[in-house]
Amino acid sequence: MRKLFFLFLFFCALVVNAQNWQKSFADAQALSKRNNQPIVLVFAGSDWCAPCIKLDRDIWQSEEFKKYAETHYVLYKADFPRRKSNKLPLEIENQHKILADKYNTKGYFPLVVVLNEKGEILGETGYKKVTPNEYISVINEFLD
Repeated sequence: MRKLFFLFLFFCALVVNAQNWQKSFADAQALSKRNNQPIVLVFAGSDWCAPCIKLDRDIWQSEEFKKYAETHYVLYKADFPRRKSNKLPLEIENQHKILADKYNTKGYFPLVVVLNEKGEILGETGYKKVTPNEYISVINEFLD
């Protein structure tokens, strides 16, 4: 019984750590409309792009960003891993290519695109060597 309890806590921690990153862009759009929150769309190469990895580690995984994003943003990551071991399902890979064709035509990585609930671009940014709170301010400048 004790093992089950700790196993339960472990899975709860995983769910909390997963943040609010949506599993599909359609889900992100629906949530954005429902909650009247902007979408933070992140184009990343999680296993090859050093600035993408830094952005993930320094900003997206920070407690400050997680806490703020929970009530202010809808998050979606369009990942483009290169290693075979990190290959995404074909359906998700195709969805990310469609998003890149629309929102990342120049192929920049990382690229953070802030969208309104209609999918219109409010602003774009990339990796910045700043604190999580400063990065939140950068994103929020697009919302004014």
